[in-house]
Amino acid sequence: MTTSRRSLLGLVLLVLAVSGGSQWVYGRHEAKLGEALAAKAMPGDIRLLSSETCGYCSIASAWLKQHRVPYEECVVEHDATCAATFQALQAPGTPVILVRGQPQLGFDPARILGALG
Repeated sequence: MTTSRRSLLGLVLLVLAVSGGSQWVYGRHEAKLGEALAAKAMPGDIRLLSSETCGYCSIASAWLKQHRVPYEECVVEHDATCAATFQALQAPGTPVILVRGQPQLGFDPARILGALG
């Protein structure tokens, strides 16, 4: 193997190692955040107002399920009470997360944990 190929291979392996390490660290952070949120949240604390075409809503719902965080979800197109709540908040879009009744626009697990105290 020539020196340039060996250098290129070394660089590729270094990039893969750094990428894998950073993904591992991010995964551990997400797992710890999920555990903390699941331990803190009680049924009824978190309500997800979503819409059927909202990709971020699907991500939020999947994340909460994956980490076994108790939450309720309603879809504004299918639930009149949900739609009325959404309209009363005058939110510019979904998802809207109600944490103990306090609205948060967008999904940020750390912000939800902070709102739970």
